[in-house]
Amino acid sequence: MARIPVERIPKEPVPDALEQILLDINRVVVAFSGGADSALLAHAANAVLGPERVHVVTAVSPSLAADERADAEALAGELGLRWSAVETDEMTHAAYRVNDADRCAHCKDALMDVLVPIAEAESATVVLGVNVDDLGDPRPGQRVAIDRGARFPLVEAGLTKDEVRACSRRLGLRTADKPAAACLASRVPYGTEVTVDVLSGVERAEAALRRLGFDDLRIRHYDDTARIEVPIDRLADVVDRRGAVVAAVIASGYQYVTLDLEGLRSGNLNAALAPDGA
Repeated sequence: MARIPVERIPKEPVPDALEQILLDINRVVVAFSGGADSALLAHAANAVLGPERVHVVTAVSPSLAADERADAEALAGELGLRWSAVETDEMTHAAYRVNDADRCAHCKDALMDVLVPIAEAESATVVLGVNVDDLGDPRPGQRVAIDRGARFPLVEAGLTKDEVRACSRRLGLRTADKPAAACLASRVPYGTEVTVDVLSGVERAEAALRRLGFDDLRIRHYDDTARIEVPIDRLADVVDRRGAVVAAVIASGYQYVTLDLEGLRSGNLNAALAPDGA
């Protein structure tokens, strides 16, 4: 029997406000991590402007897990996006590796170093998948991106994270419920040097726990100790599988394994940046 062709790109319209913003921008280079925000932005841009005016680019460095890079490429293919990968060099800069409060700014600067020339060659604007909720967290990289000409269409359209996920669900995007996957450097407390070895250890440990079925998690790096964060409703599962969990993390290079009883809190290391340290 002949196989019935299936359209890869959903036909439901994108939100009116986002559509108008994209039309006004006209040509875009999308910073594409493959997460819920950048996937919605890339799909919407592709649907509104067409692939000839949309170039999605995944920045590759030691702070991006290999699985995330592979998934970004696969997703781009599924959605019919014009995609490429470029390497960024933030790890070569001491100001980034020292891991102070401006780490994200140095990282975003390195990202813009590679995206801006691509955008200029295509008479396009760099756009990032930042949503309204992201504005409440200390992210100095956002200011760097804006200063270098980037725009945040999801913010301009007033979309929160929940609205991004709801819209993605309506559009049939498989990223609608994908757990957030911030860069691996976000697992390292401020003041601890970011190195390739540290990031590799975090990546190995997280990948090992995902193979055990813990899809939404963070490994916080404290020298030879790994602090595991999972959603509150998965804490008991970690304890139940204690032997396998400990073995997986130890095999990744850590000596000690702890479980954070407060559960997964995205960006919780940013609490150290508060004036009172709270």
